[in-house]
Amino acid sequence: MQLFARIARGVRLTVDGQAFLPHARELLRAAERARAAVATERRTLRIDVVGRRIAPANILLAFYQQHPDIELDVVTLTNLDATSALGAVSAGALDATFRSLRDSAGTVPSGLRSSRVIDDRHELLVGPQHPLANAKTVTMTELADHPIWMPGIADAEPMGYYGDLAEEFDLTIDTIGPSFGVEALLTEIAESTRLATFVCEGSRYLWPESYDLRRIPVVAPTPVYPLSVIWRADNPHPVLANFLAYLSATYQTTRREDLWTPAWAR
Repeated sequence: MQLFARIARGVRLTVDGQAFLPHARELLRAAERARAAVATERRTLRIDVVGRRIAPANILLAFYQQHPDIELDVVTLTNLDATSALGAVSAGALDATFRSLRDSAGTVPSGLRSSRVIDDRHELLVGPQHPLANAKTVTMTELADHPIWMPGIADAEPMGYYGDLAEEFDLTIDTIGPSFGVEALLTEIAESTRLATFVCEGSRYLWPESYDLRRIPVVAPTPVYPLSVIWRADNPHPVLANFLAYLSATYQTTRREDLWTPAWAR
């Protein structure tokens, strides 16, 4: 196949060359897209926030609002276990993820780095007919007399955490049964005289005003859900570096006697 023909003033495209030209241009465009996809200064930052209602998502949103010009892909690997999520970071499919690291007691595989940046305080969510509805705060001792309903937890990390919490304070935390979504859970809580659930301070939930739900801080002590950000040590993405610095400066975890974390996070 001949693409060019020599003429007195240079070369011209042959019939085959003219047919090949649009495909060659598309190949060049594809090569440029491939290069841009891995170019550190232009590549989209991919952060796994696990779920869009919880603290990591709200923190990432606050960071994005300060840097609206960045290229960002917000990933929610709700049903992916910690080992698989860390594997995705190691492989370069993710730039960072947020996990409690319960099963590894805070350690990460070689090549990764982690920093505990969130201690998310617990609140009790109840409807207006619940016995604790008018309380300003509720103690862990008081909660021993009231079942906590958290259906549909499948992830080993939160399931293990709430198992640790229940054992430590002799709580009844019911995780049995399917989840029909947050909206169904909020409706059940609003209409119940006995059901309550835990939510974290950094989580965001919306419900109709008629539900009259109450978020009551848990004290004496306040249980916190510890979350670490995990990233690859050799990741040169400049926006990742800025995000890690933002987390360190804005969301430093606190170690206080009135806060409770499970033994593996201490």
